[in-house]
Amino acid sequence: MEAAVRGVVLRQMLSPQSVSVPPDAAQQPVAADLDVFGLTHPGRVRTNNEDHFLVCALQRRLEVYHTSLPDLSPLAGVDRLAFITMVADGVGGAAAGEEASRMALEGVTRYVSQALHCYYTSDAANDSGFMHALEEAALKVHNELAAAATEDSALRGMATTLTLWIGVWPSAYLLQVGDSRCYVFSNGALIQISRDQTVAQELVDRGVFTRDDAAHSRFAHILSSAIGGEQAAPIVRRLEQAWDAVGLVCSDGLTRHVSDDRIRERLASMTSARQVCEALLQDALDGGGQDNITIIVSRAIPRGRG
Repeated sequence: MEAAVRGVVLRQMLSPQSVSVPPDAAQQPVAADLDVFGLTHPGRVRTNNEDHFLVCALQRRLEVYHTSLPDLSPLAGVDRLAFITMVADGVGGAAAGEEASRMALEGVTRYVSQALHCYYTSDAANDSGFMHALEEAALKVHNELAAAATEDSALRGMATTLTLWIGVWPSAYLLQVGDSRCYVFSNGALIQISRDQTVAQELVDRGVFTRDDAAHSRFAHILSSAIGGEQAAPIVRRLEQAWDAVGLVCSDGLTRHVSDDRIRERLASMTSARQVCEALLQDALDGGGQDNITIIVSRAIPRGRG
C-alpha cells in the first residue's frame, strides 16, 4: 500500500507526556502545536488518481536586507496568516479529471492568497467581503476550466469538486463545491459541516429521499455542482475553531466505503494525524476501494506550555 500513497507530514505530534495545560481558547496555535497529515491513493480499482490535495500555510516573514544590529534573533519568527487544506476530486476520466483537480487547486490557491492579503488590510470583523471573494475565486477557476476544455478537446467534460478549509484563528472559512466532505470531531461527536452538492442530496432537501435513501441511490455520486461542470454553486460558511477539535477533509473515495460511525471511532482513538489517515485509508481499501481516496486530518495540540 505504501508505494501507491502520496502523503505529506507537516508536523508530527509529540509524545503524550509532553502535552501540558491547554492555552487560552483565543491563543493561536504555533507551528509546533500543529499535527497535520494528508495522503491520496488511487484505490483498488482505478489505475489513475484524479484526486489532488494541498496543505499549506500562508505566512508573513520579516526579511532583513541591511542592518547594524549585532543580533537579529529578537526579530526572528514567522507570522502565520492562515492555515489552508484543500481536496479536489476530478471527474472526466484519466488525464482530464486529474488536470481539472490540479488546475482547481493551483488557481484557487492563487486567488485565495490575494483575498487573504486584503482580509488582513481591512476590517476582519466585517468579513462579508472576504467570503464573497472566496465565492468569486471558485467561479473564476470554474470559468478557467471551462475555457481550457473548449480549447483542448482532450479536456472536454472535465470538472472537479473542491473543498477548501481556511483557518484564520479563531475563525475558519469553508468553501464547498461538489461532494468532497469536511467533518469536525469534537467532544466525542462527529459533524459533517459541508453539504453534498449531489442530485441525491437535492432530493433529500425536497423531501423525496431520506438521508439513508440518498446514500444508496444511483444519484448519490451525480454532482449537481462542480468546478468546470455545467454549473458551479460555491457555498461559503464561517465557523469557529477550537483547540479540542479535529478536522477531516476527504474525497468520496473514503465516505462511500467508510461510515460516519467508523470515522468517528477512528478519530476518537487517534494517536496522530498520520496514524488516523492511514487507518481510514485501510478501511476504505478493505471496503472495496472503488474510487480514488484522499484524506487530510488536522488538529492543534498544546505543547511545551507552562
